[in-house]
Amino acid sequence: QVQLVESGGGLVQAGGSLRLSCACAASGRTFSSYVMGWFRQAPRKEREFVAAISWSAGSTYFADSVKGRFTISRDNAKNTVYLQMNSLKPEDTAVYYCAGGSRWPAMRQTSYDYWGQGTQVTVSS
Repeated sequence: QVQLVESGGGLVQAGGSLRLSCACAASGRTFSSYVMGWFRQAPRKEREFVAAISWSAGSTYFADSVKGRFTISRDNAKNTVYLQMNSLKPEDTAVYYCAGGSRWPAMRQTSYDYWGQGTQVTVSS
């Protein structure tokens, strides 16, 4: 059983920054055994991949739309994955979801077994 809880969302002006956190509570397996990812869903759009990080943070992937602006990191000692979002744009407005899985690379939703409830990010122009 894995529970993922996102935090850190909010309202920010274009050009600003936010850091999202996702705390993981898992039984039976350690946090470091999960690949972690972030997805987002804007109003009236499909949920899309944002970023992913491998078990030991040795590899990361980013959607083209966020490359150079977002970074993903993890602290396995704190069972937490982060998404640092810089130079935010209005088109980044969405609900952001944290996800955990076991396969790598992991840019597809089907690669993930566990999902958080999401946190809203709103970027004003």
